[in-house]
Amino acid sequence: MPHTCRAMLYRRDPQKNMARFYAMSIEPNLFGGYALSRRWGRIGCRGRECLELFDDEHEAIVSFLATLRRKRAKGYLSRDARVNSFRSCGRHAD
Repeated sequence: MPHTCRAMLYRRDPQKNMARFYAMSIEPNLFGGYALSRRWGRIGCRGRECLELFDDEHEAIVSFLATLRRKRAKGYLSRDARVNSFRSCGRHAD
């Protein structure tokens, strides 16, 4: 059975009025290949979507990981990473 890969990333900067999300997942498609689904936009909006098709699961995973690296380099964080960073500087709500 193929693996399902998913990521939900966020980037917020109140000084720039920036509140963005980036979601992506790998799913098997009906034709025996794999699809990398990407969705992005402003938090609270539907955003835009892009679907990339791959014949091989390995190719889809390589693309998924490359996109994940690029987004993290631009400052996107997962929800867990953001919570952990707030905890480390004492700004979390109890």
